[in-house]
Amino acid sequence: MKNVDLGKIKRAHFVGIGGIGVSAIARMMILERKIVSGSDVSDSAIIDELRKIGAKIFIGHKADNIADDVDLIVYTPAVAADNPELKKAIKLSIPMFSYPEMLGLISKNKYIIAVSGTHGKTTTTAMIAKIVMDDGLNPTVIIGSLFKESGSNLILPKDDYKAEDKNIFIVEACEYKRSFLNLEPNILVITNIEEDHLDYYKDLSDIQNAFIEFASKLGPDDYLICNPNNKNLIPVVKSAKCKVIDYSLSSLRNSVPKLTVLKLKVFGKYNIENAKAAFVVSEILKIKKEKILKSLSEFEGVWRRFEYKGKIKNDAEIYDDYAHHPTEIRAALRAACLKFSNRKIIVVFQPHLYSRTKLLFDDFAKSFRDANEVIIAPIYAAREEEDKSINSRMLTDEINKDGIKAKFYRDFSEIEKYLRQNVKKDDIIITMGAGDIYKVGENLIKK
Repeated sequence: MKNVDLGKIKRAHFVGIGGIGVSAIARMMILERKIVSGSDVSDSAIIDELRKIGAKIFIGHKADNIADDVDLIVYTPAVAADNPELKKAIKLSIPMFSYPEMLGLISKNKYIIAVSGTHGKTTTTAMIAKIVMDDGLNPTVIIGSLFKESGSNLILPKDDYKAEDKNIFIVEACEYKRSFLNLEPNILVITNIEEDHLDYYKDLSDIQNAFIEFASKLGPDDYLICNPNNKNLIPVVKSAKCKVIDYSLSSLRNSVPKLTVLKLKVFGKYNIENAKAAFVVSEILKIKKEKILKSLSEFEGVWRRFEYKGKIKNDAEIYDDYAHHPTEIRAALRAACLKFSNRKIIVVFQPHLYSRTKLLFDDFAKSFRDANEVIIAPIYAAREEEDKSINSRMLTDEINKDGIKAKFYRDFSEIEKYLRQNVKKDDIIITMGAGDIYKVGENLIKK
């Protein structure tokens, strides 16, 4: 791995600073009193928060965004190789690190708890963080969302850090482009494995091989926490040389089932599974069962994970969820049906990436069966160029063929107008997707 003395860095520039991971490193460096600048393609709430604490942010990528005295570049893995800022950094011989490489650097020599998987890793990471902090430990935490209490994706140890805290580093570990291989975990949670990021991976087997490689970093005294009976995890578990703990059928079986009757503030069967994994990790850290259960019962979730946003004028309620994969959509809507029985559920979905929409098209079309009505926004391209062979109208037509009422609208203003005119009292509106669809709900509440 590349190396750099972070203590000597005075001025850092972040390419893609609005990204949920990159922004955490930027925030960390600002708090360390370094001069921070950055760029992104558009503004966002995350960028606004960085501005407030001192970052200089450019909208749009240009070579001129990089000052001559910048001594470190950090970039998102989603940025193109021909990005003008990266090209200038190469010309000036400025050290460059991707976000995953920076994670590897800042977590070096720490006791790493890494949470990975296709779904559930953000919430599980946040649950573990809350339990650990409630117990008085002093971790560093980076998650792929925002903590509700602080509005931040970063937690740093307090000044009264003690050696016995083990210098714990709790981190959400993303599999995209094998990013998580930059980490050297002591405890690894794998929530599940499914087909995703197929713009990078060839197939499920390729994804499993990445997780096998990640799990191979665990030694005999380390831990793999998972459900080894999940068919997609079996190859990973078979190859592991560490201690493997099934979070539902472990030596903690007398404690873990209590979570099925524990009244969590966050709902959904999947959150019970997330809580079980967090429970086992906390037990490994020798936190008492009673404290773990208390922390979990108080956990309120994180930004964009079935987050209650408010009501609009006619008292229809708005929720927002990050679900952008068919499995996540089904799980979120099943939970919504159980919680809001006998109420109309309207989903406003923004597909994320042309490649994901195209490769999982049939599965997406069948994911909305627990909704009463589906509104589809244009595809959020993110890092991709437009692919004219796939679009949201096609997905809308396919959802209608599956027997669910679906409509396509060209932009957010059209969606907002339709909802203002058509939703009724007690309706539930769920904005859903990994892009900026949450703005629809926020705009409706403002107006």
